[in-house]
Amino acid sequence: MKKDIHPQYNPVVFVDMTTGARFVTRSTKSSDKKEVIDGVEHSVISSGITSDSHPFFTGQKQFVDTEGRIDKFQKRFGAVRRVGKPKIG
Repeated sequence: MKKDIHPQYNPVVFVDMTTGARFVTRSTKSSDKKEVIDGVEHSVISSGITSDSHPFFTGQKQFVDTEGRIDKFQKRFGAVRRVGKPKIG
């Protein structure tokens, strides 16, 4: 194997920002925020949505619109209504 071509593989903990659930694993991602778990230093990475909070896995219909994209769309196109089907030919 060639030396120094593979990314560094580090222990990390992914934290769900919505529920606070923690997933301890290994990843090539890292962060400046560190936490010691069982004597091993892990990088802490915040995640907006994980299997603990995603509606597909939880069975709940919840939607978190953190960037306000739905409101922007409604402001721009909410008043536009289609009168009828377009005529072909």
